[in-house]
Amino acid sequence: MKITANIITLNEEKNIAEVIKSVQEVCDEVLVVDSFSSDKTCEIAESMGAKVIKQEYLGDGGQKAFGAPLAKYDWVLSIDADERLDVNALESIKSLDLENSKYDAYSFARKTFVGKNFIKLWYPDRVTRLYNRQVCAYTTEGGHAKVDTQNIKDLEADMLHYSYENYSHMIKTSHKFITRGARLAYEDGKRASCIDPFIHGIGALFKTLVLKGGAFHGVNGWNVAVISAFSSYMKYALLIELEENDK
Repeated sequence: MKITANIITLNEEKNIAEVIKSVQEVCDEVLVVDSFSSDKTCEIAESMGAKVIKQEYLGDGGQKAFGAPLAKYDWVLSIDADERLDVNALESIKSLDLENSKYDAYSFARKTFVGKNFIKLWYPDRVTRLYNRQVCAYTTEGGHAKVDTQNIKDLEADMLHYSYENYSHMIKTSHKFITRGARLAYEDGKRASCIDPFIHGIGALFKTLVLKGGAFHGVNGWNVAVISAFSSYMKYALLIELEENDK
């Protein structure tokens, strides 16, 4: 059973070649849905045999859902430009009998890195990425995109996620997620009191350091805990600000 890789991009010239190489061993088509990159993302992708479709950004789920009907094959592997298939993931996909599969989709464990540092406390961070578009699809609402099905098989396989170049990059990127998270929460009708930033900030710190064991993961565990706590605090601080600005 053949597979189409679906990759969404925006100015990913540093990553696009490696992710395409990563999937070509198991995918018979590579589809890139690009949000009008201003760098060489599209040229590199096309030079490697990928089919490039340009589409204004519809949100993470919306963009991934947009690409699925354009795929040549029914089984779609959705992978981000900063992700790669580990060797065990390649072997797992090769071993699947997709034509006779009783599952709608398959999930991978995801290993996330900050620079060269593997953040163990985030593992396994299950993500459903290989799915049959005839029976399920990506959700197009909200901030967290996912394949909408319960009939999922968890593979003992890893997807490598090179999310942040370093901790400075992680801090800069967190600003985008804080702002988007606060806006989505406000649009969903959620409101915050003056103590919510403190409660959620301290809660995030406790969860990461104690419940997830980040305190025992060295400096990486502490770095992630502090950044997570700050992000949670600021999300609710911005939520309060949005409410005050609308009054």
